[in-house]
Amino acid sequence: MDTKNIKAVVTGGASGLGAATAKALIDAGGQVTILDRDPAGADTAKTLGARFTETDVTNEASTKAAIDGAAEAMAGLTVAVNCAGIATAEKTLGKDGPHRLESFARTIDINLKGSFNVARLATPHMAAAGGGVIVNTASIAAFDGQKGQAAYAASKAGIAGLSLPMARDLARSKIRVMAIAPGIFRTPMLEGLGEEIMADLAKDVTFPERLGNPAEFAALVRFIIDCDYLNGTTIRLDGGLRMP
Repeated sequence: MDTKNIKAVVTGGASGLGAATAKALIDAGGQVTILDRDPAGADTAKTLGARFTETDVTNEASTKAAIDGAAEAMAGLTVAVNCAGIATAEKTLGKDGPHRLESFARTIDINLKGSFNVARLATPHMAAAGGGVIVNTASIAAFDGQKGQAAYAASKAGIAGLSLPMARDLARSKIRVMAIAPGIFRTPMLEGLGEEIMADLAKDVTFPERLGNPAEFAALVRFIIDCDYLNGTTIRLDGGLRMP
């Protein structure tokens, strides 16, 4: 895709993987609208030269208004990158009883339902533009989730499972669908754990023995957009990490 044709919405773009992706696409000459429920996204957008719309990706009306507005402001929409998500740590049966249904449902709602909601509402605009690219964020937890990750792993496995059927559904509209399954990345959420814990986590990475850089995730998004033959699958981005 020619860089001048990158007209993207990036969810979860206030920080972390989403902010890095928004920066990479803008640096490439594209236009970006950040969609995030965190009002701090407005500051990120101002710094990067992006647009911002406060959005609840689990809400149909909020998301439709945000995407329609972004497409109007950018004179089209060709790329949607879903980075909005939450992590839940809760065992199926813990000291306080069984996993809370509400926390499981909330994780599915934001990570899986929210990503599909954004993707489906972006497709009419992409079809009108003659095609586009959807990139969803899965996780290596989709394939080797750890204890306490039932909700998170299920939501991310759902993202991985969306890639092929959505790609098949959207082929006639020339819309490609991909997913990235990142390993352990240095994001604000992880940085909150402290340097010692992050260094300990990095020891499990095969090579290079470090946490991923959000700019590396963004570079893969850019490659996916550029490479027309990537479609309908999930790419692990994890330094060879297999969660114990």
